Amino acid sequence: MPQIETTVAPGSEAFAANREHMLGLLQRVRTYEQRTRAKSTAARERFEQRGQLLPRQRLSLLLDPGAPFLELASLAGLGLDTDDLDRSVPGGGMVAGIGFVSGVRCMVLVSDSGIDAGALQPMGLDKLLRVQELALENRLPYVQLVESAGANLMTYRVEDFIRGGSTFRNLARLSAAGLPVVTVTHGSSTAGGAYQTGLSDYIILVRGRSRAFLAGPPLLMAATGEVATEEELGGAEMHTSISGLGDYLAEDDRDALRIARDILAQIDWDRSARSAPREPRPPRLDAEELLGLMPADLKRPVDMKQVIARIADDSDFLEFGRDYGSATVCGHIRLEGWPVGVITNNGPIDVAGANKATHFIQACCQSGTPLLYLNNTTGFMVGKAYEQAGMIKHGSRMIQAVTNASVPQVTVYCGASYGAGNYGMCGRGFHPRFCFSWPNARTAVMGGEQAAQTMRIVSEAAMKRKGEVDVARLDEMSRRIVEHFDGQMSVFTTSARLLDDGVIDPRDTRAVLAEVFAVCREAEARQPRAMQFSVARP
Repeated sequence: MPQIETTVAPGSEAFAANREHMLGLLQRVRTYEQRTRAKSTAARERFEQRGQLLPRQRLSLLLDPGAPFLELASLAGLGLDTDDLDRSVPGGGMVAGIGFVSGVRCMVLVSDSGIDAGALQPMGLDKLLRVQELALENRLPYVQLVESAGANLMTYRVEDFIRGGSTFRNLARLSAAGLPVVTVTHGSSTAGGAYQTGLSDYIILVRGRSRAFLAGPPLLMAATGEVATEEELGGAEMHTSISGLGDYLAEDDRDALRIARDILAQIDWDRSARSAPREPRPPRLDAEELLGLMPADLKRPVDMKQVIARIADDSDFLEFGRDYGSATVCGHIRLEGWPVGVITNNGPIDVAGANKATHFIQACCQSGTPLLYLNNTTGFMVGKAYEQAGMIKHGSRMIQAVTNASVPQVTVYCGASYGAGNYGMCGRGFHPRFCFSWPNARTAVMGGEQAAQTMRIVSEAAMKRKGEVDVARLDEMSRRIVEHFDGQMSVFTTSARLLDDGVIDPRDTRAVLAEVFAVCREAEARQPRAMQFSVARP
């Protein structure tokens, strides 16, 4: 296969400036993530007094040592709990990701009970629903470590109550789809949250700590006047010996996690689709250089083939239709030995580029090759010539191909993702299997300056019709529009709102993609024993 030769100059001033900019953004991401971990870890003394492990300690003991764990949506809710980003604690009140438990790749959800007793934080419900959606779509067993105070009644919203029902529906769907749901209830699982435990196939409760009831003692007293202790209503010993809700009674957190691992080992869950068809070869070009490829000013051009060369096996890239619609780059690579089709952008998508991408997507579907979209586009081309050439029609064909592709599609926002280009490049609204962002990524319907200029032209024309143009008013309007648009573009806004599945270090792109494409392959190969019902409690 043809090999891409490097055009990157690591010793140049521009490269150094780009690298420093990228590292600064990465440090900002890590600072937010570390703040969440520190907030949870601050509860260590309280947990130790109760004989409990902290949430991330539980996660560590659940997962196979040394195996990869892909954390998802770590910035969920950033800036939505408080406007002060220096105080905001993201994560949605939970830790979620894909990892291995007793050799089985699973979706894992952990209540971060070190923060507000595990109560849902802003965007927590959306994060939970997204995690369940990924488990269903990728046919992953679902393991949850539950200890949650539930919803904060002081911030109750009826829409969250209604939408929250989908989390329980999804648990029943997982079970009915033949995907085991394994739950360790480390502490409280109250009211509607009790169904988070009850709708599981395998339930592990911890002696003296687990609580699962529809109405706790205060609500029971208020509703019926009955007086009961927590243990009588919903303790671990009661549920494992009287109600039958619990299947296993653990002595402490460590024992409960051991049982969870034993369950995944004993049910002999499908371990197929693990070996690559060819020997993997690392890229010849250094992934460290990905830090310096993307300029801080996304208006500056970037050769995205240089990104591909630092992701692909041996930096090999067989380009498809190189000279036709050349601003839209399509071609074949191997990633850890597996074939992948790549679509990316060296500029706006024109008529030829849209046609080429449509053809390439359909060809990949024919051969069963998964697709990777590396977003860096200002959108579809506009102008009289392009409109007359059928830009809308051909762009629509590309969007139809993306929408109906029969192979797994994964998206990485590497730079700009503007306008309908976001749609054509399989943005989040088109439900790629996974969607990640680099720290420098920008997502918007258009740039702030373009939006401001558009509105200025419209407003100025309206003023002229009335006979007076107020330049100061137009300037102030333009300033506000730029501020409004630009303030919503960065990953610190989009990832906070679950508009991706997490912000990744560019240097980790190959490793992350290898993991998620492996998840997709296993999902395609797996044949769960589906039923017409979910496993009912005795």
